[in-house]
Amino acid sequence: MRTVPISARAIATIVLSSTVISATAQARQIVPTATVPDTTIMGRGFGHGRGLSQYGAQGAALAGKSVKQILDFYYPGTTAGKATGSIRVRVSADTTDGVRVGAVNKLSVRSFATGKVYVLPKASTRNQWSIDPNGERGTKLSSYDAKTKKWTLYKTFTGMAQFEGPAVIGLILPSGAVRRYRGALRAIDVSGTHLDTVNVVPLEYYLRGVVPREAVSSWRPAALQAQAVAARTYSVFHRDRASSKAYDLCDTTSCQVYGGYDSEETSTNNAIAATAGQIRLYKGKPIIAEFSSSNGGATATGDVPYQLMKADSWDAYPKNGNPNVTWTVTRSAADMQSVFAVGSIRYVRVLKRSGVGPGGGRALTIEAVGSKGKRVLTADQVRIRLHLKSGWISFPARKLDIPNNVVEEPGR
Repeated sequence: MRTVPISARAIATIVLSSTVISATAQARQIVPTATVPDTTIMGRGFGHGRGLSQYGAQGAALAGKSVKQILDFYYPGTTAGKATGSIRVRVSADTTDGVRVGAVNKLSVRSFATGKVYVLPKASTRNQWSIDPNGERGTKLSSYDAKTKKWTLYKTFTGMAQFEGPAVIGLILPSGAVRRYRGALRAIDVSGTHLDTVNVVPLEYYLRGVVPREAVSSWRPAALQAQAVAARTYSVFHRDRASSKAYDLCDTTSCQVYGGYDSEETSTNNAIAATAGQIRLYKGKPIIAEFSSSNGGATATGDVPYQLMKADSWDAYPKNGNPNVTWTVTRSAADMQSVFAVGSIRYVRVLKRSGVGPGGGRALTIEAVGSKGKRVLTADQVRIRLHLKSGWISFPARKLDIPNNVVEEPGR
């Protein structure tokens, strides 16, 4: 956390209460003191709040709700559908120039230029294979001999290629660690001489590497099943829009987290099997089945009809273990000044709230007034710039030695 020197004449940061149950905030102004303290920020939820609350699904399951009831609540107006096929996932951890795998029985390589499949030979000392760039658009296949510690060229291709064949293939990462994947490991062409790695895997196997990374494997079956349907639907939605691209999804929180074969758990595999092929549709098409860790007590509205704003009592249901229902953080005066760019900040307040949920609901706009003027930002802008769990925030008043200095300002 950064700090800056403060002179005796510095103006204090002013922290305001925005927790009244109203869509409009109340501001509290505090007489300046000699130092500028950290700003305390109180928040609710973790993530955007649209669609499924993962902890809310667990709360609903604890309350005895079925997977259908959970999905109907978080994706209102949608219907059940079916999906099959494969998913292409970019493996972000593989930053090597090519695709390197461990030698294993039945390992093959497929040339995309010719469609021909080559079963790779075995040797007691040959323990790695690698597809690397070769020329403008081509690739080359080489093997590594652990005894001589040398790479030997095996074959060249005029286009891209992929490893396939075994039930599981071990991808060797830059650190030397091995991460195992079902399906095929494909080299795709990107700018420069680098090749990206894409895991092409059947949809149901893909989910086995997603659900345990997005939910807690010890959760109730209905909660894990709801996560499986949401993740499956989310995948198919993006697959339908990525036909001209080299991959459908990434494997990070920017899409949904995917860890491959090594992430699989029995409980989540069972939840996936129990909902095999199930997705959610709106007007006959897969929905963008967004989900987040916790909505803080109310779902957030979105750009589509099935993303509605409404109170959610399951998000903080007793014993669902949600650590993100409420939280508190502090940010330095320098951090606050950097975000709002209004000089020495006199006060910060929530101007407007959604009106649905505890404390008046999710913050929408936030105003800061400082020595160089005032500025209004959206709650999402503040969330991003201050690295907060969500935009559902408030600024409680600081405890002062002289409480008579607090002056209430009428809400707008």
